[in-house]
Amino acid sequence: MKLVPLGDRVVIKQKEAEVTTKSGIVLTSQSQEKPQQAEVIAVGPGGMVDGKEVTMQVKEGDQVIYSKYAGTEVKLGDEEYIVVKQSDILAIVED
Repeated sequence: MKLVPLGDRVVIKQKEAEVTTKSGIVLTSQSQEKPQQAEVIAVGPGGMVDGKEVTMQVKEGDQVIYSKYAGTEVKLGDEEYIVVKQSDILAIVED
């Protein structure tokens, strides 16, 4: 199965939460904060969205930072994804 986003939607896969702090303290699953960094898995076509022309600025494989409470979580098979609007993506992480 494959997720194909519509309009200005983007499918992202969240990075794994850190299990230890920089000082070496092991965190329980409850105290782990979910990272706001993810990899772009699929990108919608853009086009006319709510009467405005939307050009997609991200592409598959990009590493991005997204809003903390953005999107809809989706489970497909064993994998978990988040579907967000492009406007919920705050930045592209470049090396």
